[in-house]
Amino acid sequence: MLFKYLPSNLLIIFKSTSIKTLVFSLLIIGFIVAFLLDLALGSVSIPIQEVINILLGKEPEKATWANIILKFRLPKAVTATLAGAALGVSGLQMQTLFKNPLAGPFVLGISSGASLGVALVVLTASLTTPTLLNDLGIITDFGLVIAASLGAAAVLGLMLVVARRVQETMTLLILGLLFGYATSAIVSILLQFSSKERIQSYIMWTFGSFAGVTWKQLIVLIPVIVCSLLVAVLQSKSLNALLLGEAYARSLGLTVEKARFSIISSASILAGGITAFCGPIAFLGVAIPHLCRSLFNTSDHRMLIPSVMIMGAILALIADLFSQLAVSQMVLPLNAITALIGTPVVTWVILRRNSQKSFPS
Repeated sequence: MLFKYLPSNLLIIFKSTSIKTLVFSLLIIGFIVAFLLDLALGSVSIPIQEVINILLGKEPEKATWANIILKFRLPKAVTATLAGAALGVSGLQMQTLFKNPLAGPFVLGISSGASLGVALVVLTASLTTPTLLNDLGIITDFGLVIAASLGAAAVLGLMLVVARRVQETMTLLILGLLFGYATSAIVSILLQFSSKERIQSYIMWTFGSFAGVTWKQLIVLIPVIVCSLLVAVLQSKSLNALLLGEAYARSLGLTVEKARFSIISSASILAGGITAFCGPIAFLGVAIPHLCRSLFNTSDHRMLIPSVMIMGAILALIADLFSQLAVSQMVLPLNAITALIGTPVVTWVILRRNSQKSFPS
């Protein structure tokens, strides 16, 4: 009843804030539900109440359930949460920086650099004594992570050097795409000279997976991703200023070159870290920012960045669930699931925007 005594403009702001708060609260609830379902469902179904008891440290009905949850499903669910949040925020940063709705977290060639690092280890392994490689621990999960990290870091370092010398953002985008094509070409050449077994190992890595990350690897992955996400949150004002153009951002006192360098650094670390540990995960980084913009009807990064983190985590957990449950006794490639989820979202957003432009209200 008190709403009618408020001025109309304050009433609109109040209602808008209330709706956004409600939607954000529903996202948090959705994340909790998706996280618990990812722990409960699989080849062995575990009751939700038992999952909660295990997480709280209580004794479950079956001892094997605790091993399944704590040793296998919990690290996988944590990895999916980090991956969805990181790729979503990285995609948002790239779309804002380059003013390109189709820009994703791998637009600077970070994914291609990681792929090249893995390819150099896996595909050239046949040229080296296999026993020596196994003794050195190179052909292991952590060996692939190190190789992917070095490849992503090499491309990142190159892009950061270029970013200091290139003034135009569009030129930087084109150079990033060219670096990506160059590294992909090298991988294609390596494929031609590799054995079938090595090619199969490399292709399996390119499918993407959250299941291969262990607790030991999470000790490295969690601090890297969390710190980079915090940096992204601190960049909210800079990203909002860049939405209005670099000239306007400079008039507000923003040092565009430093802001661009910081944005590229954090986005590349987010994308490169996830690619190194999980393989190249497609489409999430492109689709999630669009979905959150439409859901909250805002371009304010102070609202978008937290919502993209949660929405990204939800979609990554859902994709992981579908990859396990879609076909019995088989795990589908994660990239296939994320593409099936991401394509309708991006298509819907594009068609919705075009209809709004054609029929303005």
